[in-house]
Amino acid sequence: MARPGPKITPADRVHGFFPRSLRRDLGDGPETVDGSDVGSIDRHAMNERLATLLGTADRGNLPPHAKIVATLGPASDSPEMVRRLIEAGVGVFRLNFSHGGLDDQLTRLRTVREAAGALRRPICVMGDLQGPKMRVGQVPDLCPGGGIVVNAGDDVLFRVDHEEAEMNGSGDDVVAVLGTTFDSIFTDVEPGQRVLINDGAIRMLAVERRRGEWLRCRVTVGGRITSSKGINLPESNLSVPAITARDWECVEWAVRHGVDALALSFVRTPGEVLELKEKLEGMVSVEREHGSDPLANRIPVIAKIEKPQAVEQLDAIVEAADGIMVARGDLGVEMETQQVPIVQKYIIERCRHLGKPTIVATQMLETMIESPIPTRAEASDVANAIFDGADAVMLSGETAVGKHPALVVETMRRITEAAEAWLDHLPHTPSEADLPEFRFRSAALALGAWHVVEKAGVKIVAVWSESGGMARYLSQTGFRVPILAFSSSGSACRRMNMLGGVIPVLTDPPADGTLSAWTDHVESLILERRYAGEGDAVVLIAGKPLGSVLGQDAMAILRLGDAGSGFRAYDED
Repeated sequence: MARPGPKITPADRVHGFFPRSLRRDLGDGPETVDGSDVGSIDRHAMNERLATLLGTADRGNLPPHAKIVATLGPASDSPEMVRRLIEAGVGVFRLNFSHGGLDDQLTRLRTVREAAGALRRPICVMGDLQGPKMRVGQVPDLCPGGGIVVNAGDDVLFRVDHEEAEMNGSGDDVVAVLGTTFDSIFTDVEPGQRVLINDGAIRMLAVERRRGEWLRCRVTVGGRITSSKGINLPESNLSVPAITARDWECVEWAVRHGVDALALSFVRTPGEVLELKEKLEGMVSVEREHGSDPLANRIPVIAKIEKPQAVEQLDAIVEAADGIMVARGDLGVEMETQQVPIVQKYIIERCRHLGKPTIVATQMLETMIESPIPTRAEASDVANAIFDGADAVMLSGETAVGKHPALVVETMRRITEAAEAWLDHLPHTPSEADLPEFRFRSAALALGAWHVVEKAGVKIVAVWSESGGMARYLSQTGFRVPILAFSSSGSACRRMNMLGGVIPVLTDPPADGTLSAWTDHVESLILERRYAGEGDAVVLIAGKPLGSVLGQDAMAILRLGDAGSGFRAYDED
């Protein structure tokens, strides 16, 4: 006969919802509680603790740890709105090259630069390349309500060089004939493979093809097809290039006009990322050409994970790229919906391990395109991205075409602050990134700084990181305190604004080149901005070029208000 298990009390049920570290604060409760004596639980202590947790979202003058990426569009590209979005918390603006011409994007870029300059904020601008997005051709309004309507069981024919859709155009049992923007569908799709239209709302199976001429599909889930709707082929190995002729035009434009980062769409292999990075190395920006910023040409490449083939080669792609975007739109079409949250967590975990930042994107606050408030599920989605460890969360249509761009950003900021306040109360461990040998010293210094922060109750980490490399190591180590990253390079500061927890500071190196002068500057800036107060501890890390004074990167502890702390002692010696 099985032994009875331990008696589960009401206190156990309540405490079971809390991490062990918080249960200690709530008290263990009585050993046994009569079913009617629920009041014996220390409700006051529990409610007080919850009130503390829910009331710690106010970080004072400090910005949230996670960055907010906002897509510019007709609803948000006016000078007044761009300024409002920056003040609301945007650190990165996205130029979507899939929509609008390059003249429109140039106007938006200049608007951001002017607003950022006026506000003295190092705002990053990321260009998002369209990639080989396959779409339906032109579809006239052949059915009531527009476009054409297909039903389950109907046959649809895709035909090469077919410019405009027709109904019953083949003369047999085919309901409609469609064209596409890429002819590879006629060579790469095999019978039995899926063809998805309009983000998977319309589903078909390929049943027959004449290679290079036509592809016949049978509808399994019907719907309305209109012009330029996207086509996804999740089971087909496409022969289309990852970077199209249009993309290369956008890349050249981005370098010429000083865009800070580029996102590469529909990545399948690490080679596609490396191809773009190699081409970027051979291009020269105006800033670099004129000598105003020698680091301006280091444009990072963000690989967008939105195809199953990319998930299969994830580690190699992460190592090749400078950052990763979890692009859940097309990823959710090409994979089963229930797999997307798991894949998101997996991608973020691998990026943490490999020391690369992540952006979580698509439909985060989608209903706020129309509504002034998000759904509870959307709020949970944003918070869970923060809990997973994302460096940034992205808004797409919400700011590009939505009715409430500034309100959306404010809402996302409040959600991220609340999520981060919860994380601040949980025990956490450093992320020891698996970095190549030649970068080991910087990674080891970042890990050492993490332990100092935890043991010494440090409030802020300040680092001189001219190119942004040391700031990235610190960011990916998992600090829960802010990282002030100093650099004399405007482009490096803008790029660092993509890193979680990093607050870039554009400044000239100390006039006398001494570490004590930089210590003075750090102290005055922290006190002026009220990031911390006198008596608080700050970890100082002198990367290049300041660290060269000592022959290597160095670390010291500054006690605000203590004239003998920090690197001042180094210069005296």
